[in-house]
Amino acid sequence: MSDVPLDHHALLSDCGAAALVTSAGSVDWLCLPRFDSPPVLARLLDQAAGHFLIAPAIGGSASRRRYRPSGLVLETTWDAPDGDLLLTEAMALGREDRGHQLGRNAPGVLLRAVRCVRGEVTVRVEYAPRPEFGLVQPWLSRERHAVVAHGGATVLILSTELDMDVDEGTAHAVVTLTEGQELAFALTQGSAWDPAPAPWSSRQIRQGLDTTDEAWRSWSQLHQRYEGPHRDLVHHSGVVLQGLTCARTGAVAAAPTTSLPEGVGSGRTWDYRFTWVRDASMTLQGLWIAACPDEAGRFFSFLATAAATQLHLGQDLQIMFGVGGERDLFERELPHLSGWRGSGPVRTGNDAWRQRQLDVYGALLDAAYTLRGQLGELDDPTRTFLVAAVDAAAARWKDDDQGIWEMRGPGRPFLHSKLMCWVAVDRGLAMSDVLQPDQDRAATWAAAHREIRDAILTQGWSNHAGAFTQAFGSDELDASVLLLAIVGFLPPDHPGLHATIDAVERGLADERGLLYRYRVDDGFDSTEGTFLLCTFWLAHALAITGQTARARVVLDRAARCATPLGLFAEQIDSTTGELLGNFPQAFSHLGLVTAAHALAEAERAAR
Repeated sequence: MSDVPLDHHALLSDCGAAALVTSAGSVDWLCLPRFDSPPVLARLLDQAAGHFLIAPAIGGSASRRRYRPSGLVLETTWDAPDGDLLLTEAMALGREDRGHQLGRNAPGVLLRAVRCVRGEVTVRVEYAPRPEFGLVQPWLSRERHAVVAHGGATVLILSTELDMDVDEGTAHAVVTLTEGQELAFALTQGSAWDPAPAPWSSRQIRQGLDTTDEAWRSWSQLHQRYEGPHRDLVHHSGVVLQGLTCARTGAVAAAPTTSLPEGVGSGRTWDYRFTWVRDASMTLQGLWIAACPDEAGRFFSFLATAAATQLHLGQDLQIMFGVGGERDLFERELPHLSGWRGSGPVRTGNDAWRQRQLDVYGALLDAAYTLRGQLGELDDPTRTFLVAAVDAAAARWKDDDQGIWEMRGPGRPFLHSKLMCWVAVDRGLAMSDVLQPDQDRAATWAAAHREIRDAILTQGWSNHAGAFTQAFGSDELDASVLLLAIVGFLPPDHPGLHATIDAVERGLADERGLLYRYRVDDGFDSTEGTFLLCTFWLAHALAITGQTARARVVLDRAARCATPLGLFAEQIDSTTGELLGNFPQAFSHLGLVTAAHALAEAERAAR
């Protein structure tokens, strides 16, 4: 099984496909050509599922790792006994991928170059491609300046001038580099039935790395504008969120991985390589703070296209789609993979796409409202789609659903879902000049706005808990009720809001002060870790309610959960402090960005 800690992994992305590389120099996860494609390297989930290692022959973790400023070009340095080794790698971006066009022309190529910068170092290279989640052990052949892998529906071209031995589906070599000497590699995937992609020369690989670095810096120079607490981490989170955005379609992936468990041995292993309407909408709001997303209109056009006719036909808005707009995300288990830390089952696809989650309407309209300045004049399909989303929230808010945490089983009257339906009609009314509802429709929205508010105030409060709770008629706490403050449902000085914030922190925090989502039975025998987004929500809610000193303490506490490379996981193991869940997690990066921005605004207002 694979057991490399998640915080030893770095993310590489070309805004369409992604890789994870360990501190030992091994690419253990690579999906091409899209985030949700079957991986060609998947040792992250099973020792035999494919990897691509470049490291000193003596082995061991790197001495230093860093991203080059303003992007996702990774540099890894080893201080070996007789010299120093520098590995530079990235998912390639094209020459036209500048500014707002970042990732639109990415060639879908992993670039890696290793150079001896002092003395001499013996380097080990090991390449074991295993397409389709390790089901395929391809036939490898050594050709001029390349190792070619044939098997299944794909062909993989590893461009290299290194003479590598090939043995049972693995290519390997050991070579000594002296100061100034370099090895360069480019990994490309193509169809087995088309002409094979041309190999990259060493010069092209070096130029490709520089071009990719320039592309990321050009995007950051246009977009990064945040000033406030944790400025560098917020800016880097903007880069990560952009890296999880599919440039060609406008979709935003929740994470680039599948089946990393929310608790070791818990069975909570889900595929997150898709775009959730809620997560992606909220992520755009994070980008608005961290990186000013002038490309926001493309996401709403993506959804309007992906969900075309659903709302018009009276159906619920599907909560998630493939990054190309696919609707059928059929979930299945892959029993041949053991899973990270032996935590199976490994899954591909996600049956949550069948669930009803009414909060998606509010997340969608809230993002549209926040980003209205970037959206410009809406085209007719997008306007019609947003109007239909408000209509659906106004008509269906009384229904039960599975809620934000996607609990599998019968629906319930979750407060968060009702709240976000209120947000949908609230933002719809605020955007009347753009959405242009007729008089009758506007009256229907206004009536729903009042009814939902009254229902939350009367049915969402628990005298026993002294707080607003997870569901109508429940006494159970849920961190999602913190959004009562964040979305502006109650004024910042409302005593019930302050009581709820205190109750949530008191009832859901672990010994480290990090928050669980909830503590109710959700059908799983084992527990999960604390949920980083919820802790960021707590900081956000405290800032909005004027409790800036408490907010800064909570924000700093959650921010310390970032890896040395500034990446956030979904959850933290309450016993060990280890990272859990699919990684890196867009929701966690979003939480940092929005909480830091709220604190910056609150501290400025208090001066």
